[in-house]
Amino acid sequence: MRIVFLGSPDFAVPSLRLLAQVHEVAAVVTQPDRPAGRGRRLQASPVRQAAASLSIPTLQPTRVSEPVATAAILAFAPEAIVVVAFGQILRPPLLEAPPLGCLNVHASLLPRWRGASPIQHAILAGDAETGVTIMRMDAGLDSGPILTQRAHPIRPEHTGGSLSAELSRLGAELLLETLPQYVEGELLPRPQPLEGVTMAPRLTRADGILDPMRPAADLARCVRAFDPWPGTRLVWPEGSLAILRAQAIQGQTGVPGTIIGRDPSPALATTDGHLLLDQVKPPGGRAMTGAEYLAGHPAFRTVHIKPPAGATELH
Repeated sequence: MRIVFLGSPDFAVPSLRLLAQVHEVAAVVTQPDRPAGRGRRLQASPVRQAAASLSIPTLQPTRVSEPVATAAILAFAPEAIVVVAFGQILRPPLLEAPPLGCLNVHASLLPRWRGASPIQHAILAGDAETGVTIMRMDAGLDSGPILTQRAHPIRPEHTGGSLSAELSRLGAELLLETLPQYVEGELLPRPQPLEGVTMAPRLTRADGILDPMRPAADLARCVRAFDPWPGTRLVWPEGSLAILRAQAIQGQTGVPGTIIGRDPSPALATTDGHLLLDQVKPPGGRAMTGAEYLAGHPAFRTVHIKPPAGATELH
């Protein structure tokens, strides 16, 4: 089958590589190179780098919805377009052109967690499981009919990064299993249920500021969900302290926002329990235990962490 592949981040790379082993990937469409690192040098997306290693032609339009970009994609005459974490909205001229449509690998069990950050929101909500969905795209936001789904447990140690890596492989495998059945007409798209729709909006850096007016269990899930991005941090007069690892201790009291000198780690008092600060990283410094940071910054013991301005629940 002749396919044009749309994707950008690491999550999409396993799907591209597996597709290229079995099908003709005529072209890859990915986001334009972006400045990255301290030097702000232009850096190609992981998908562009993978496409180069596979000798697949690459397009990098600013917006695929622009007529010139749409025409360039359709010039490859794809039978299907496969989209994995591309980050742009597809419009009807592109959605309706391929005979087999546009297929998407989405990192949730739709209709739960439609949107840009389903993996992080599944962890934030304390879901016991998530998974991947292969769907035929429509003009809505992750609202297209479902072809196949596969569940995957969320373990207590999962971070946003580790769960993403597992789901990216699972999604690639399910995509390769689904395509032959879909092409042969053995698998028909089924509408998503009307019940159970939840949204997973795009994250921002501000989402990573921890709010002591939320329960400690919620904040511990934030630390896991936002690793590696946007990361979590506490803001106090000496700067922004990144929180790399933390755990919730229930049944503990204290004025929310105060720092408690617990053993073996200092803790943030919240509205429900303490958040143990197991591993932290000061600006420009190395990762260290919370106890090491407290020993070097005794003023941290007397600080009161205020809620971030405009704090809102993420789920």
